[in-house]
Amino acid sequence: MSYLVPILIVALFAFASFKRVNVYNSFVDGAKQSIPTAVAIFPYLFATFLMVNALRASGVSALIVDFVSPPFQLVGIPKQVLELLLIRPFSGSGSLAILSDVYNTYGTDSYVGNCASVIMGSSETVFYISAVYFSQTRVKRLGWAIPIALFCNLAGGILACILCRFL
Repeated sequence: MSYLVPILIVALFAFASFKRVNVYNSFVDGAKQSIPTAVAIFPYLFATFLMVNALRASGVSALIVDFVSPPFQLVGIPKQVLELLLIRPFSGSGSLAILSDVYNTYGTDSYVGNCASVIMGSSETVFYISAVYFSQTRVKRLGWAIPIALFCNLAGGILACILCRFL
């Protein structure tokens, strides 16, 4: 499997040569175009990271988890993964920190560890992706995009824990 990436790179160069494309100049042009994109999305990313850190440091996320845990526990969702469900739509690195805490506390092969793993793998950082994609498009009315994505993350997390219960 380690040979797959070099084969893809060689195939790309062969195809570019066949099409008479200067690969180096194309790469440099693409890199030039990425700088304005990075500058344009920075405020959105900064706001997202700031909000996630403020939620965790202030203890608001723990209060939210304590408030919403009773109905989730009725369905079989452990309280220990609710903070992951809360933070995951906002921050990949924040949710990795929570996942690491879950692993250190409950282990990777525990029910809580399995739920956290499946939640992490089956959900997305909705606000990060939205900030990156929508900041570079002319779409200003997001409509139902974010609410539907958040609902899918939540439904996926609930389903993940229910399926982990039976596996």
